[in-house]
Amino acid sequence: MKPLAERLRPTSLDNYIGQQHLVGQGAVLRNMIESGRISSFILWGPPGVGKTTLAKIIATRLDCPFYTLSAVNCGVKDVREVIEKARSNRFFSSASPILFIDEIHRFSKSQQDSLLAAVEMGDVTLIGATTENPSFEVIRPLLSRCQVYVLKSLEKEELLGLLEHALKDDAYLRDREVDVQETEALLRYSGGDARKLLNILDLITNATPEGTIVINNATVTERLQQNPMAYDKEGEMHYDIISAFIKSIRGSDPDAALYWLARMIAGGEDPKFIARRLVISASEDIGLANPNALLLANAAFDAVAKIGWPEGRIPLAEATVYLAASPKSNSAYAGIANALALVEQTGNLPVPLPIRNAPTKLMEQLGYHDGYIYPHDYPENFAVQQYLPDEVKDARLWHPCHNAQEDRMDERMKRYWPKWRDEK
Repeated sequence: MKPLAERLRPTSLDNYIGQQHLVGQGAVLRNMIESGRISSFILWGPPGVGKTTLAKIIATRLDCPFYTLSAVNCGVKDVREVIEKARSNRFFSSASPILFIDEIHRFSKSQQDSLLAAVEMGDVTLIGATTENPSFEVIRPLLSRCQVYVLKSLEKEELLGLLEHALKDDAYLRDREVDVQETEALLRYSGGDARKLLNILDLITNATPEGTIVINNATVTERLQQNPMAYDKEGEMHYDIISAFIKSIRGSDPDAALYWLARMIAGGEDPKFIARRLVISASEDIGLANPNALLLANAAFDAVAKIGWPEGRIPLAEATVYLAASPKSNSAYAGIANALALVEQTGNLPVPLPIRNAPTKLMEQLGYHDGYIYPHDYPENFAVQQYLPDEVKDARLWHPCHNAQEDRMDERMKRYWPKWRDEK
């Protein structure tokens, strides 16, 4: 007998549970599906929220060929073979075949490159599924050709609706007597994951071949043989705990930061993932208030890569405490955000002539580099000079935070630049 999750896999949007912001009445994906024309897109969300199911429903509704690839076990050759098969099977005026790629974030750059032409020419409609942020894991040319839709973990009411649906509509379960006494543990273990809830229900059912199937907190916990507070590095709790870890560092609470670090270690989290987050935190949250934080975070990353577990927990703990106890500043983080916003607003402004490169005679004749002031020829290695384009020459993008390190920088800038002294 097929697993319960497979037996109950929805075949239409009418019995699809969750993601109403995408497939509810009037929502974007439902409108596209009902119009019979869809463009390539990527579904981003945690496991068990219906990414694969949604892709299959779309293919069924549009009555078009449906090809599936998994990034885990295919290469560039497999991608090209599927694309060629899709091209040869496409009939004139029919909808483009759908190519569904599960875990697209695991595709290498060359694998993703091999998709570009087919997606661009409409030979296939790409539907990708990923649990990772596509902004970081999908190459920019492919991302620009796909809309990204975010799927959410199922809410309590949706999971309870799924449970009721399983008990009423599954051919096997509706012939069994099921006594649902408590659902707290079932929901807690599921973590917003529909597949996990159905797998737990399957497990309890298989462990009760005769008589009444009792669902309560004790039964669920006993059958799963797990701590209800266990860390799930593949589920929603993964995101919640890393968020708590980073926020504890940002909030200068080393005790809380160590606690969440321990939760991740005990749950089997990838140590390099933790180390990467420490490097980001050192740049984003500590920044110029204590530049040594980035050095220590990088050193912890290198140490973890070299020594692994269990000793790797020690440099991670050292970096965690150091970052949490350090003074905080996000001035560099805010500064680059301000600069990017200015670039977005003003476009490609010309570089002032004095600070342009002049490697050829023609460039010298055109005034490139002419008038450049060499700072090292002046006291304190500084001379007033315009480095920004004329249109934004007075822009202030970096605003120091108040800490010992940046107060010294601020005083130095005020000595040098009139615009710093004039700012109120």
